[in-house]
Amino acid sequence: MSDLDETDVRILSELQRDATLSVESLAERVHLSRNACWRRARMLEEKGLIKGRVAVLDAERAGCGLSVFVFVRTANHDPHWLAKFRAAVTAFPEIVGVYRTSGDLDYVLKARVSDVKAYDRLYQRLIAKVPLADVSASFVMEDIKETTEIPLGDAISAARR
Repeated sequence: MSDLDETDVRILSELQRDATLSVESLAERVHLSRNACWRRARMLEEKGLIKGRVAVLDAERAGCGLSVFVFVRTANHDPHWLAKFRAAVTAFPEIVGVYRTSGDLDYVLKARVSDVKAYDRLYQRLIAKVPLADVSASFVMEDIKETTEIPLGDAISAARR
């Protein structure tokens, strides 16, 4: 992101907060002309900084009010097992995040389900698809902070230099 200037960072910040902004509204917020703003936003998409534009849903109202972190250890790390694991976890729409980690755990999965019974069904389907050495889960009791915004403070500082 070193080739971004302060205006690019402001555009990215505004779009992270509200991707539905019209080009006119975005241009006004970042103090650019409509055409200049459109060109910059398009360039940020072409560079791959903007991967997509989505609607953030209320999970509770959408029927997926329970967040679950699933902790996975595996006894197998060969390419065949990994391909099978990737195929399994990417096939389940309930699994919204999958992370290979360092330390005692091999993978952390984040799932969104309606309730504990729905999690158990997901668990049963997962272990039927791929062998896992150990699986444990923690259910989120309260969402204190959850955001899709990437912090751009360092990018703003770099743009000002």
